Amino acid sequence: MSFSVALPWSAGEERMHQLMHVPDRYDNPTSSMLTPQASWMLQRAPLLAIGTLDDSGRPWTTIWGGKPGFSQPLGSSIVGSRTFVDRKYDPVVQALVGGRSDGEVVKGEVGRMVSGLAIDLMSRKRVKLYGRMMAAALAPVEHDEDEAYVDDVSDLSGQGQLQLVVKIEQSLGNCPKYLNQKEIRPALVLPKLLSQSPNLPPEALALVAKSDLFFISSSNNDFDMDTNHRGGPPGFVRVLSNDDDGAQLVYPEYSGNRLYQTLGNLQLNPLAGLVFPDFDTGDVLYVTGTVEILIGSAAADVLPRSNLALKIKLTEARYVKSGLPFRGAAKEYSPYNPNVRLLAKEDHLYSTISSQVSSSSNTARLLKRTQITPNIHRLRFSMTNPTFYRPGQWVALDFSEELDIGYSHMRDDDPRSLNDDFIRTFTISSSPPGHPTTATGPPPSEFEITIRAVGPVTSFLSHQNSRSGLSVPLRGIGGNFTINAPTSSSKELVPFIAGGVGITPLLGHLPHLPLDHLRLLWTIRADDLPLVLDTIETYPALGPSTTIFITSPEAGTVTDRVLVDLAQRGVRYAARRMTRGDLDEVGAEVSGEWYVCAGKTLRTQLLEWLSGRKVVYEDFNF
Repeated sequence: MSFSVALPWSAGEERMHQLMHVPDRYDNPTSSMLTPQASWMLQRAPLLAIGTLDDSGRPWTTIWGGKPGFSQPLGSSIVGSRTFVDRKYDPVVQALVGGRSDGEVVKGEVGRMVSGLAIDLMSRKRVKLYGRMMAAALAPVEHDEDEAYVDDVSDLSGQGQLQLVVKIEQSLGNCPKYLNQKEIRPALVLPKLLSQSPNLPPEALALVAKSDLFFISSSNNDFDMDTNHRGGPPGFVRVLSNDDDGAQLVYPEYSGNRLYQTLGNLQLNPLAGLVFPDFDTGDVLYVTGTVEILIGSAAADVLPRSNLALKIKLTEARYVKSGLPFRGAAKEYSPYNPNVRLLAKEDHLYSTISSQVSSSSNTARLLKRTQITPNIHRLRFSMTNPTFYRPGQWVALDFSEELDIGYSHMRDDDPRSLNDDFIRTFTISSSPPGHPTTATGPPPSEFEITIRAVGPVTSFLSHQNSRSGLSVPLRGIGGNFTINAPTSSSKELVPFIAGGVGITPLLGHLPHLPLDHLRLLWTIRADDLPLVLDTIETYPALGPSTTIFITSPEAGTVTDRVLVDLAQRGVRYAARRMTRGDLDEVGAEVSGEWYVCAGKTLRTQLLEWLSGRKVVYEDFNF
C-alpha cells in the first residue's frame, strides 16, 4: 500500500505567496502519489494535456485525446496512455520519442519529466499530474474506415499511435472555475505545418483572438513540472506585439486557488510552453518562450484592471493545420469569466482611468437619489475637490470599499465578483458648470448620473438614499464624446440615436444645443417610458425633435395617459423596432456626424446601416 507524504512549498511558490500577500497556509495539498480521485478522473477524461522539456530545456505543451479511456492506471502510481498523435510536428511527441524507429521502445532511465492535466470540459473537472517517463513508443496507424471522422483521408502519414508510461509522483484536483464547456469527439490527425517562427502568421493570430482556453507548462528546473489550464472569455489572451523579434502575448491571471504552482515555477525558471487548440478545425498553435510575471501596477500598465498578468515573448511557435486528434462543440461559458480586458494601447478609456486610479484623491458623496422607473435612477453627488467636466464625459467611481468582501476561492452565488475591482464608469448626465442649466441642474461642485440597476454596483446604488452617507473614491473624469452644435444660421440636423439609458451622453449637451436642429431617435422599453417623460418635462423643446420606438412586447400595457402626454408634447412614437428606413428618413438632411449610444447588438446594426457615414459612438466596456 502506498501512502502520500507531505510535500513542501517550492521557493518559487513561497515567493509568490509573499508577493500576493497570501496568509500563512497549512500543508501543500498536492499528493505525492496517484490519488483515487486522480485515477478516476484519468480514466474518464476525454482530454489529456501533456508538458515536457525539449533537449534545450524549453517547455512545450500538447493536448491529446478524443474520448475517455485512452489513459489507465497500471498500479503503484503508474499510468499508461495509448492515443493518436501528430507524429510529425507535435513538439511533445518529438521530445519524448523523436528520432526513434517505429515501435522502438524509449526507456526513461534518466526519467524525463512529464506533467499532465486530465480534463473533462463538459463536467468542468480536472486533475493535475506530474511524474517521470518510464517508457514510450510510437507506431504508424492504419486507417479503419469505421473510424473516419473527416472526409480527406488521402494522407495518414502524419498520424501515429503513441504509448506512454509514466510513474506519477504528484497529483492534485483543481476547481472548475474558468472552464468553458465543450463536447469532445475524436477525429483523424492530418497535420500540415503552416508556420514555424516566433512571428505569428494571420491564422495563428486569429486562433489566439478567438481562443477561450489554452494549456500552459512550466518547470522548476529539473525538480518539478506543472501543466494547467487557463480559460476565460474569447479573446482574453491579447497580442502585445508581433514583429521579427517574435510575438509577445499577455493574459490576466484571474483569481484562483492561490497555490501559485505555475507562477512559482516561473519565478525560478521563466520559461513556458503553451498550446492553443482550435476545437472547430483541429488546427493547433504550439508556442514556447520566456515569461515575465507582472504584478500590481506593472500588470495594470499593460493590461488595465489586472493585478496579476503574464507576458510571454515567443522564441518558437508552430502553427499546424488539422494537428489535433479531436474536435469540440462549444457549449456554455464559465459563469466565472470576467469581461475581456483590453491592452492599455487598445482602449484609451481603460488607460486613462488606470493612470488616475493611484493618483486621484477626490471623493464623491451621494446627495440625492431619484427613482424614475422601477430600475432607472438619477443620483446626484458632490465632489470634495470640485472638478470641471465637459458634456458627455464619464466619471469613474470606486465601490470596492463597499462591495469587495475579500478573497474567496469559489463564490457560486456571485461568480464574477471574484475578479471584480468594483470600479465603474458612468456618463455624467448633468450639464457642467459654465453652460446654461435648468432650475434642477447641479451647482459646479456637483454632478448627476442616470443608471439602470443591472449589476452589483448599480443595484447597490439603487437602494441608497441621502441619509446613507455614502462616499466613494472618485477615480477620474474623462472622455471626449462631444456633440458639435450647428451654427444658428445652419439648417444642418444633428441626429442622435439612443438605446434605453443611452440617452445619458445627450442629457449634458441639451442645455446648449439648438433643439430644433436635433433629431432624437430613441429605442426604449415600455417600462422605461417614464424616463422619456422625465426628459421631455425637463427639456420641453425636445419633444417635437423626438421619435421613440417602443421595443418590448409589453408595449400594449402602457397606459394611454403616458403616450397621450408624450404626444401632446410633440413626441412621435411607434410600437416597433427601429429600421434602416427610419435612419434614411432623417439622413436626407444630415451631412455631418451621427451620434450613437446603444447596447452592442443595436450599435452593431446601426453601424452597418450607417456605413459610409461618420459615426461618433459611446462604447463602455469598463
